Amino acid sequence: GQHLCFPSSENQVLKEWLLLAVPRVTREGGLPDTCLLSAHRMQHWARRLEQEIDGVMRIFGGVQQLREIYKDNRNLFEVQENEPQKLVEKVAGDIESLLDRKVQALKRLADAAENFQKAHRWQDNIKVRSAVPSPAPDDPESEDVERGSKVSTLRLDFVEDSNFKNKVNYSYTAVQIPTDIYKGSTVILNELNWTEALENVFIENRRQDPTLLWQVFGSATGVTRYYPATPWRAPKKIDLYDLGRDTPPLPTSDLRPSWCVHDLPRSGSVSGLTLKLMKTSVCEMLDTLSDDDYVNVASFNEKAQPVSCFTHLVQANVRNKKVFKEAVQGMVAKGTTGYKAGFEYAFDQLQNSNITRANCNKMIMMFTDGGEDRVQDVFEKYNWPNRTVRVFTFSVGQHNYDVTPLQWMACANKGYYFEIPSIGAIRINTQEYLDVLGRPMVLAGKEAKQVQWTNVYEDALGLGLVVTGTLPVFNLTQDGPGEKKNQLILGVMGIDVALNDIKRLTPNYTLGANGYVFAIDLNGYVLLHPNLKPQTTNFREPVTLDFLDAELEDENKEEIRRSMIDGNKGHKQIRTLVKSLDERYVDEVVRNYTWVPIRSTNYSCCSGLWRPPHPTPTLHPSLVLCQSVFVPPSPLFSPLPILREYCKDLNASDNNTEFLKNFIELMEKVTPDSKQCNNFLLHNLILDTGITQQLVERVWRDQDLNTYSLLAVFAATDGGITRVFPNKAAEDWTENPEPFNASFYRRSLDNRGYVFKPPHQDALLRPLELENDTVGILVSTAVELSLGGRSLRPAVVGVKLDLEAWAEKFKVLASNRTHQDQPQKQCGPSSHCEMDCEVNNEDLLCVLIDDGGFLVLSNQNHQWDQVGRFFSEVDANLMLALYNNSFYTRKESYDYQAACAPQPPGNLGAAPRGVFVPTIADFLNLAWWTSAAAWSLFQQLLYGLIYHSWFHADPTEAEGSPEARESSCVMKQTQYYFGSVNASYNAIIDCGNCSRLFHAQRLTNTNLLFVVAEKPLCSQCEAGRLLQKETHSDGPEQCELVQRPRYRRGPHICFDYNATEDTSDCGRGASFPPSLGVLVSLQLLLLLGLPPRPQPQVHAHASRRV
Repeated sequence: GQHLCFPSSENQVLKEWLLLAVPRVTREGGLPDTCLLSAHRMQHWARRLEQEIDGVMRIFGGVQQLREIYKDNRNLFEVQENEPQKLVEKVAGDIESLLDRKVQALKRLADAAENFQKAHRWQDNIKVRSAVPSPAPDDPESEDVERGSKVSTLRLDFVEDSNFKNKVNYSYTAVQIPTDIYKGSTVILNELNWTEALENVFIENRRQDPTLLWQVFGSATGVTRYYPATPWRAPKKIDLYDLGRDTPPLPTSDLRPSWCVHDLPRSGSVSGLTLKLMKTSVCEMLDTLSDDDYVNVASFNEKAQPVSCFTHLVQANVRNKKVFKEAVQGMVAKGTTGYKAGFEYAFDQLQNSNITRANCNKMIMMFTDGGEDRVQDVFEKYNWPNRTVRVFTFSVGQHNYDVTPLQWMACANKGYYFEIPSIGAIRINTQEYLDVLGRPMVLAGKEAKQVQWTNVYEDALGLGLVVTGTLPVFNLTQDGPGEKKNQLILGVMGIDVALNDIKRLTPNYTLGANGYVFAIDLNGYVLLHPNLKPQTTNFREPVTLDFLDAELEDENKEEIRRSMIDGNKGHKQIRTLVKSLDERYVDEVVRNYTWVPIRSTNYSCCSGLWRPPHPTPTLHPSLVLCQSVFVPPSPLFSPLPILREYCKDLNASDNNTEFLKNFIELMEKVTPDSKQCNNFLLHNLILDTGITQQLVERVWRDQDLNTYSLLAVFAATDGGITRVFPNKAAEDWTENPEPFNASFYRRSLDNRGYVFKPPHQDALLRPLELENDTVGILVSTAVELSLGGRSLRPAVVGVKLDLEAWAEKFKVLASNRTHQDQPQKQCGPSSHCEMDCEVNNEDLLCVLIDDGGFLVLSNQNHQWDQVGRFFSEVDANLMLALYNNSFYTRKESYDYQAACAPQPPGNLGAAPRGVFVPTIADFLNLAWWTSAAAWSLFQQLLYGLIYHSWFHADPTEAEGSPEARESSCVMKQTQYYFGSVNASYNAIIDCGNCSRLFHAQRLTNTNLLFVVAEKPLCSQCEAGRLLQKETHSDGPEQCELVQRPRYRRGPHICFDYNATEDTSDCGRGASFPPSLGVLVSLQLLLLLGLPPRPQPQVHAHASRRV
């Protein structure tokens, strides 16, 4: 049979084993055993490949020539070092100033609101008439709003404002009220009356700071008044959005961290509708908690146990809450109720937690269908006399039992008693506990009025990603002279700050393509980061991306993160792994991190810079003449007017000729030093235009690319120019023309030598179409300058290889021929030649694979259309052997910002999700008709008649809405990179008679691995395939992650106790037995049929007193 050997001193045992191997499966017409391949021959081929690549790059790449051009034009620019400490301090100071302006506006609003409410006189018969936008056939942007019993119509003019990404009216505020709140109630009308005075404060704030975005007052009653006015983006279904409560971070953002334990009975009496209501209530309650809170959920009958795998309090982040919700939905009722077991478990959780954060509000929330035990002995043991744990009790469902014990539990432990008789009561009653937690804050007065900045989230009015500064608004009224002070929170005042506005304060292009600035909060979540790019957003959930998830985690980054959270200054140079821009590769690089706290905030700012031998320098052109710039028809400029703002009045265009024309016209009116222009960007643009033009004249213009089978030559510069030659190649260029956004450019800066980049291919897509000579392989390298002892890389140059031509050349270079014109030498029975990749291509597989494991070249013609695919998809057996022999290693991580297709919908029946649907047998059972379950079901059906959209799926929404098309999900990413083996190496893929021998060797000064292997003899040795493609995942196991929580720090001050707090208002309730006659009549009415579905109308309210 045919086989290979690699005689060398270090492989003597392997050689002897191979020569003495048992007979192997022989190919039909196989070559004689005398045709062997030596290690020396492999190394010879590798050197030939290296020399050919280096020669082409030296002649056509123009690295040395471009280096000389920069030196010849040394008088046109100077080199300045980036000083990381000063740079990051300036960014931190600018962010601090920006946020401080918003804080001052917030304080003016909060003070004004408290004074307006204090001066307001309550009116029982108040009628408020408002002039508001009205819907008209010819004006879809206008709205009609009812206020009290009066309807007044006003046609408003909305002006498109790019800052708000919306149409706004600066003369009015707008009011949004959730559909489940009655707009005509006395409480709402009085609140609308006194909050109207905020309009002038909003306007004055904007006059003092024109950069202000949405200014919002979210009332505790559900009313939201915001400025400037804009039509509210009502959803197709019923609008239950309460800006003051439903904006992800707002419910607890001003109440300080809470420790919370939810107790649910799982006794056999809790079943059917009541159990479903209980589960829904707990899920709604979880949504009111933020990342600063800690929570656990337990169920109990005779014994208590956690509903999930979490055995202790865990952070109430999005992923942990998802685990809770799934566990709660799967809970099954059995046994008998025992309150004692539930409360003892809850107190034990609170007292034995090892959480190091602020020991603030502690509370137990019990959801039950009734019981008589007060468990006073438990409270005496664990909570009295200090009562440091508040107890909130919730009576779920319609029952006839005595609720006095539940009321007593809450009142005796500084809590509150609530009733949730039906699904319509869930939303409001699961949020009212916030008023109780806010009492000590209100009594603390100004000391408690501290601005809190929320997590990043999606603005409901279309502003994009924002953070919101929030400040509580207290009720300063008193019931009478000498009476106790009011202890209710009126609401929360908020001002949005768009992340784009913060990004503008960071240096865009002076840090280089791989330099960046980021900022994190006390939870380690990023406020700024180039990898903060959520693919889909839900304005009800925050965008919480941890710094260690935004990058590839390691111990050094954990230390940096901890130091930043602690508010320290620091500097650290580390060796770390980074993903390429296209997320296909991983590079090991050196980064220089410098961080400082952002004063007066909970944020910390850091810069991450590419680390050359000296401080990172940048080119600063000093003297250029715009009119002397000549650009031939062949270059390709990136559409920089879109990505880089050179001048404010420069008209953007993707067409190079048109862009240059606009540019020259502008320069005839203003100088490059004009305040309208970014001098740094503009000067670099002009400098790089001239320098790359000289590269064309000196190197490219007189070269015959076809001689070396090249499709194109190119250069990309730090100044933002991508120049491609010749014309046709420029037209077919598929890489991102903005160098900073091109993967080849950034990887070339991070790697020494020649970086190969095959065309990207997905295994699910059709193979490459090798037509018209347009499919090529990029080879690029950075141009490194050493000027005055400073090292910098201002440009990347490269060539584009013709795939087919270089595949043929690859076979010649890895053959026994010395040049392409020499005739092939066939190994015969009596010859003593060695096998090669050209003649013996039916027996030998010869490939070049890049550092990410992607196929670059092959001696197998049928594999040419697979170039660019992960090699495991080409030869799974060989790729696994390379991985197992440490030629490659891999890095696995999770992308928490991905977007996925929606899961198939479940049963879309006529009843809302989570609602008990009676069977025919139930309808025929008189006992069921008289039960509390029937009465509760009737209440929900009646609610459904009013809000009919809850009971029916909207087909247009299911098919056409973005939410239906995709949703956020977690994707698992796997990247491969070179392992520890640097030298030449050979090994056997052991599989009995089907074993294969392979030899692999790294090509010097490239990112390529040269592999020669026997082609597979049989299919019995097919091994598991390594996966590189991104796959859908549930993410890391949350139950394991909570055992090693990431470091975070809570607020240093807490308001959970005040000696003057009045706890007498702790909730009241009464049972409400249904009338059998009324119940039967209404049920029969419902059975006759439901009315047609009404079209919900939700309006934006613009309010101004008439």
